[in-house]
Amino acid sequence: MKKVVHFGAGNIGRGFIGALFSQSGYHVTFVDIADQIISKLNEDQAYNVKTAEDNQTVTEIHNVSGLNNMTQENEVIQAIAEATYVTTAIGPNILPRIAPLIAKGLKAKIAANQEKVYVIACENQISATDILKGHILNALDEETKAKMEGVVYFFNSAVDRIVPIQDNKNSLDVLVEPYHEWIVETTEDVPAVEGMTTVKDLAPYIERKLFTVNTGHAVTAYFGYLAGKQTIDETLNDSAVYERVKATIEETGAYLIKRYGLDAAEHQKYIQKILGRFQNKHLHDDVTRVGRSPIRKLGPEDRLVKPLVEANKLGLSYKNLANAIAACLLFDVKEDAEAVELQNMIAEHGVEYALKEVSHLDASNDITKEIIAQYNQLKADYNK
Repeated sequence: MKKVVHFGAGNIGRGFIGALFSQSGYHVTFVDIADQIISKLNEDQAYNVKTAEDNQTVTEIHNVSGLNNMTQENEVIQAIAEATYVTTAIGPNILPRIAPLIAKGLKAKIAANQEKVYVIACENQISATDILKGHILNALDEETKAKMEGVVYFFNSAVDRIVPIQDNKNSLDVLVEPYHEWIVETTEDVPAVEGMTTVKDLAPYIERKLFTVNTGHAVTAYFGYLAGKQTIDETLNDSAVYERVKATIEETGAYLIKRYGLDAAEHQKYIQKILGRFQNKHLHDDVTRVGRSPIRKLGPEDRLVKPLVEANKLGLSYKNLANAIAACLLFDVKEDAEAVELQNMIAEHGVEYALKEVSHLDASNDITKEIIAQYNQLKADYNK
């Protein structure tokens, strides 16, 4: 049986990437540090993926097992040596930590055989696999790196499926939205995986997804938080907030259309589809969960700042994006470490400093001035 090693046994790993591999006839070895999940994977060797919709479908996922990368390093290395695919859905910040172990596994793979292996980081991060590759190569000697040529392949990808936080209790079952998209950039003929689409140029797809789905999701959370809403679907039932979110991703859409030559009418349909997904009442996705990690989301290459900067370069409107960034700067959730850090930074040094430190936006920039003006207005409007 074909094998895949997947780093990340959480809801996204089990409910999306791991499930697709299992349905395609692969044995999936999940690698994680969560002992309870790993033990249950080895005990049950199966779980259900359920769709969040009125007429729910339930798919049983078979041929799965688990390894703890903290206590079973040798077993993980051996699993990678036998794998056709090595994938991740573990969070961009964790990639540097798992890269040395993947490097050891790839070295063992090369020593064992010359069968091709494909490494794909399935993260909400542009060029995530390139980032992972860099850390892996840093952990390898020159001889091994030379032997990797023609054997180890690294492909960037774009992933899209909403998997809400859920109370699984003692179950491995996962609730997911019906929609999913997994696009992989390659010109190679790769072993088939159900639900994987390959393209020669990923850039239009990953930016379309990141700056529509991820931007829209985050913006909904931040506007929802300010408006006192609990969930994403509740937020978008407020017509005023709905229009603000729509206007924001229409600004990112204008950039995408001009940058990549996308069909304007088709992209508008895509926007409507995305908003419809967010309105799925079965997901019950909390605005505080979706809005978490505001410092990461305010990064210069991430979903809020990057499209604003690019829109400005092309002479396009960015006022709604500036408003969304201002809302993010007001995301004051005590349970989120990054939100606390951001609020402390603003309290001590001011918004201008925070935008320079986090988003790399200069104080003299018209963008910065617009965001600060919007921030002050929102702060007054919502008495924050």
